[in-house]
Amino acid sequence: MKITALRSDKIYEEIIQAEPDEKLELYLEHMMSPFMNKWNIQQIPFRSHEPHGFDVIMMNNFMNIAPADITPEINESLAAISSEAFWQKCHEAISTSLSTFTDNGIELSVSEYLYTILLGDKNSPSLMMNEGISGDGGIPGYIIANLIPNRYTLPRMQSVLAHECNHNVRYQYIQWNPQITLGEMVVSEGLAESFATSLYGEELLGPWVAKTDMETLNTVIKPRMKDQLHVTGFDQINPYLYGDELAKLQNFTPVGMPYAAGYACGYHLIQYYLNKTGTPITEATITPASVILAETKDFWNEDTLFHR
Repeated sequence: MKITALRSDKIYEEIIQAEPDEKLELYLEHMMSPFMNKWNIQQIPFRSHEPHGFDVIMMNNFMNIAPADITPEINESLAAISSEAFWQKCHEAISTSLSTFTDNGIELSVSEYLYTILLGDKNSPSLMMNEGISGDGGIPGYIIANLIPNRYTLPRMQSVLAHECNHNVRYQYIQWNPQITLGEMVVSEGLAESFATSLYGEELLGPWVAKTDMETLNTVIKPRMKDQLHVTGFDQINPYLYGDELAKLQNFTPVGMPYAAGYACGYHLIQYYLNKTGTPITEATITPASVILAETKDFWNEDTLFHR
């Protein structure tokens, strides 16, 4: 198994020194193009042929520092992700996560993994909702984490990478398709966060779970979500998965859901499944959502109790 870090800190340093009209091309060439296969699979254009059209840079700028803003003003944040110790911790998180599966007899069809850490934009509403940390690991072989370095996000870096590694493993076994359901997404996010806490502890739960109290889960999220697990299409799925506030930012119709409702619900659903069946989290990760949902029908009608 080969795990390669794209050392974003070195790339940021180079772009800081560049002339303003060179920054975009350098960012595309060095930071974005190594992930070209990922963009192609996701059908995200590398360059839009229309002014202000959707492409990898527009997507980057939703959460991360835009190429034009990579100036000496980011030096303090950059210093936080520039140490060898930081990258060693990131490498260990990915290596430990993937090895947890292979050590438990789960074969991985992907043998090479590329990851990087991007500096988040403190003015990004979607990143602010996530308390300054996020990740992207749905395409096997590629992992990107985003953070605004601080005392809250830095300790959660390994846990976030473990979460994304779990997605990487699941989608080597579960075939992604455009008709993916809300149920699959809820299960997937619950598995990823349950895997992360199995390695790094519940005290490092991501904000997408920790910010939801049990009363909200039991009285708002579960009653409204339980009959929607069949829906498809991101315009239908995202409001349930991410909540109304982000739905509005994405121009989707709100459905009365709080922040990261699907993530919080998924986490507690998977905890229920693991406790009920005794299935190891590694095996659960490659289990179809239909199997997990069939085993957890009672979850939707029982009050979830959770004490940390």
